[in-house]
Amino acid sequence: MSLSYPSALRSYFYSQAQSRLPRLCDSLSTSQRLAVASLQRASPCHSLAMTVSASDNAADSKSSLRGLAPLEAILFDVDGTLCDSDPIHHHAFQVMLQEIGFNGGVPIDEQFFIDNIAGKHNDDIARILFPDDIPRGLKFTDDKEAMFRKLASEKLAAIDGLYKLRKWIEDRGLKRAAVTNAPRANAELLISQLGLSDFFQAVVIGSECEHAKPHPDPYLKALDLLKVSKEQAIIFEDSPSGIKAGVAAGVPVIGLTTRNPEHLLMQEKPTFLIRNYDDPKLWAALEEVDKTRALEDIKRHESISGSTLET
Repeated sequence: MSLSYPSALRSYFYSQAQSRLPRLCDSLSTSQRLAVASLQRASPCHSLAMTVSASDNAADSKSSLRGLAPLEAILFDVDGTLCDSDPIHHHAFQVMLQEIGFNGGVPIDEQFFIDNIAGKHNDDIARILFPDDIPRGLKFTDDKEAMFRKLASEKLAAIDGLYKLRKWIEDRGLKRAAVTNAPRANAELLISQLGLSDFFQAVVIGSECEHAKPHPDPYLKALDLLKVSKEQAIIFEDSPSGIKAGVAAGVPVIGLTTRNPEHLLMQEKPTFLIRNYDDPKLWAALEEVDKTRALEDIKRHESISGSTLET
């Protein structure tokens, strides 16, 4: 049943919900109480109204997760999404390509890296860099990954706000998976270096699926492993190919402007973009998620107790 009410009923709905909160809270879990607390902070003529009816405002903010079913899972890319590792990848490619005289021995610049390497699977990178000798290209990318792992083990930093978001996710008992085109050895190293080995319940590798990103297969596999629907999840991605994969899977994608230009990310139609996990746009959207979860919990508990909210 759609939660869309005429404006005149909003305040009444709010007062009815608020009057039931104290007795309902006695039977809620910790994560549900957190969601209800967010609902209690809402204004009856602004915040709650925005949550209940998105159709009333044709000029909805783009930084919104309205229309999402009760959230059950968060899916993360790894490179550039959990940590700013692209400069390390760029450096490894730059050094190794220069050693073999690629591009006449001129080091590849950041634009070349963005256009031809960032976010792509190594099979595709091998074809781009060595179109006439794919086996050589594959061997080169394997060697480059070994160099990357050595460099990454020495210096790696999480994206700002990542651990704040981790706590938000854990407090609400949401499922989570890492989904990446990186080799498994890379992914597991980065996740371990960031202290997230126990955080992720699944790690999906593009090369272990029928098709890697930008195809949707890795994200569809993650949804299947977590036993959630595409309507119950959101994705964090930093590359055009990753956003394209998430959108193709039918999941809302929040893009990070870690290294890739905004205009390239927006071409793939993410739900909205953020600078990092401290971005106020993200937390405004997550507050909406909390309110939606609170409303769903109220409806469910009212149904169980044999009564419904009057509308």
